Amino acid sequence: MRFALTTAAVLLSTVATADEVNVYSYREPELIQPLTDAFTAETGIAVNVAFLKKGMVERLLAEGRRSPADVILTVDISRLTEAVDAGVTQPVTSEILNANIPAEYRDPDNQWFGVTTRARLVYASKNRVADGEVTTYEDLADPKWKGRICTRSGMHAYTLALTAAVVEHLGEDAAKSWLEGVKSNLARKPQGNDRAQVKAIWAGECDISIGNNYYFGKMLQDDEQTEWANSVNVVFPTFENGGTHVNVSGVAMTKSAPNKENALKLMEFLASPTAQAIYAEANFEYPVDPNTPASDLVQSWGEFIADDVNLATLGALRPTALKLMEEVDFDG
Repeated sequence: MRFALTTAAVLLSTVATADEVNVYSYREPELIQPLTDAFTAETGIAVNVAFLKKGMVERLLAEGRRSPADVILTVDISRLTEAVDAGVTQPVTSEILNANIPAEYRDPDNQWFGVTTRARLVYASKNRVADGEVTTYEDLADPKWKGRICTRSGMHAYTLALTAAVVEHLGEDAAKSWLEGVKSNLARKPQGNDRAQVKAIWAGECDISIGNNYYFGKMLQDDEQTEWANSVNVVFPTFENGGTHVNVSGVAMTKSAPNKENALKLMEFLASPTAQAIYAEANFEYPVDPNTPASDLVQSWGEFIADDVNLATLGALRPTALKLMEEVDFDG
């Protein structure tokens, strides 16, 4: 089994070879190594991964045609859209990708493909929030939650994507009012990651928070964080005229791709039943392949109906969401 995990400071090979594929990834190494190991075992193709915390598009633009990267792996529709808009990806024609990935989770022009989905849900205190007390995203702006909500930065990609969904459902003016209402209900300034919000609920700093579903599984695996997770219930809110907001982790082929054939093989593998099952069991995410079930643990959290807004639409609304965040000074 051949696998090389690198940091962003380590240069990947700039010479195309028959048995490797180079990946720039925003996904944390421990989340993707089971997938790359399985791909290498199945194909004999080594996967070289450069894990980047930020600046992926800027790096690809700086490298231009000399970039060694074949594939990018990232989370959130806004980051996928950013890569496409910057011109660092290329369209891919694949019957496998189109067959295994529903249309709402892939780019209409075949520039990017979702490989998992994640629900943006509410974590609610078991002791201080009654069952059924929160049911919709719109409800988060209700004054009854004043001083009771924790969330991460409004400038984070996850928050912007949810705000873009609010714009799509309610319109720009109503979305701005919604943001103002949520801000007025915050128990503290936006800070930390999704797990930090659940910890704050456990500590009594707030009663509800917004976060991705897979963090619940990750907390249950961590001896320190299990107590945080056990202090909350998982709630799948919906829009009043829609379903539960979902986002994707996704893959795209770079414009420069020196190992184009291997890149396509990796992309198709990520949409295969084998990889989809790994995503489900190891990462607590929802497979995009409708024929691959979520893990038993994830299914135990309950069922929900995903919002049917095409994610490409939300990507296009990201600038509007960002503008509204700045106008209401959400993080201030």
